Amino acid sequence: MYDNVLLLKNIVDHTPLPIAVYIGEEFKIELINRAMIETWGKGDQVIGKKYLEVLPEIENQHFFEQALAVFKTGVPFHAKDKKVDLVMHGTLKTHYFNYSFIPLFDIQGNVFGVMNSGVDVTDLHEAKQQIESAEQRLRMAIDSSGIGTYEIDLQTKKIATFGNFKNIFSTEDEIASEQLLKKLHPDDQALYQKAQKEIETTGKMSYEVRIINDDKTFKWIKISGKMIKNENDTPTTIIGIIQDIHEQKQFEEELKKQVEERTHELQRSNDDLLHFANVVSHDLKEPVRKIKTFNSLLQAEKETNFNDNSKKYLQKIDQSALRMQTIIEGILAYSTLNKKTQPIEKVNLDDVIENIKTDLELIIKEKGAILITSELPEIEGAPILINELFYNLIHNALKFSKRDQPPRVIISSAEIDHNGTECIRIVIEDNGIGLEANYFERIFDAFERLHSKDQYEGNGLGLALCKKIASRHNGIISADGKKDNGAVFTVILPLKQNGESL
Repeated sequence: MYDNVLLLKNIVDHTPLPIAVYIGEEFKIELINRAMIETWGKGDQVIGKKYLEVLPEIENQHFFEQALAVFKTGVPFHAKDKKVDLVMHGTLKTHYFNYSFIPLFDIQGNVFGVMNSGVDVTDLHEAKQQIESAEQRLRMAIDSSGIGTYEIDLQTKKIATFGNFKNIFSTEDEIASEQLLKKLHPDDQALYQKAQKEIETTGKMSYEVRIINDDKTFKWIKISGKMIKNENDTPTTIIGIIQDIHEQKQFEEELKKQVEERTHELQRSNDDLLHFANVVSHDLKEPVRKIKTFNSLLQAEKETNFNDNSKKYLQKIDQSALRMQTIIEGILAYSTLNKKTQPIEKVNLDDVIENIKTDLELIIKEKGAILITSELPEIEGAPILINELFYNLIHNALKFSKRDQPPRVIISSAEIDHNGTECIRIVIEDNGIGLEANYFERIFDAFERLHSKDQYEGNGLGLALCKKIASRHNGIISADGKKDNGAVFTVILPLKQNGESL
């Protein structure tokens, strides 16, 4: 048989846990393994020394008293997650240990020593502290946010609630699943049933329902949840949150009501605008036409001898009537553009430009204008609107020309990718009076004029109409140029449109 002391020494030396054996009331270190030596951090030469001689820092930490009590009573002592301050390699460090003092008995049953074992659980202690701190912060965040949390045991159907859950549900007692269903608004029962099927299928649910308060009023809440399964993939628990969204719902309802009211007002305003456009079209165009007609008859009156001033006044009347007619037609076109749905068709831009040249033949000849065009592609759009767009741009280039120089208009194009869409970029460049940089954006505003109406006729709506047409075709238009050095207008339009109408 092995010697008992040798056997004990072998056991101690080969045990991975820190172990030391102390003999007598002075706790002389008789045996110690490598794990305990490394835990103490006092070096290897500790055999034969007294416990407090090696670890003087623990004298006031109750450990020696605990060990001495075990020696005297023969009753083991066990401690878990206890703080121990040790001087290791010259530095005092705080550790946490699970440790034991076990009495050792001789053959007469008397205690002759104490075996000390311990496990350093400092990392575990710190991790536990971090978890508790995180849980506390989470609990504080939940409490301050007004959110409630719940956990449903699918076996017992019991609901454990936390945070603001009971306050939201207007109850002081724990609530069971069937009670939850009873508090739901009758009209929202189906939403609850749908959510239960959803979480069984997808493992998640989120729904908004009303709950009935004790005073018979209702409150909107939002419930979200997630299914938890065990290692056998069997659902065991549902955890989730509950939120009071009553104020949010009230705000949404009020906002919806205001939007409906504003939409109604906008619709009425649009109807008034359309009515105004019709009035302009039918009630104002006719008087203007009569003014022009009677003014022409008056000018052609042979028996009346007009002096120079009279002739000048008649000419002014004719010009003013013409300008009013132009303004009326512009307002009508601008105000009704969004009211009329236009079918999308294939539009040959070369044909559009040629037709515009024909329409503007007189002004082209009168000013000796030169139009230089490159081959243009076919696009999708509303033909009448595309024609109006380029008519206005070319007419502008001819109208705002220099008095001492024939207009020269260059129309070029290139196919480009614009924001992932195949487009055509068309540039209309002229050698006219140009424009300043601060007007590049403003020029597309309705009724914006850069020059006196006495210098250049027009109603200030042409370019605003161009911008509307380009936007309606999911395109853009921009202006560039320099004063006294020509203007450049760039139009970018998709080659193809989505849908069947604009």
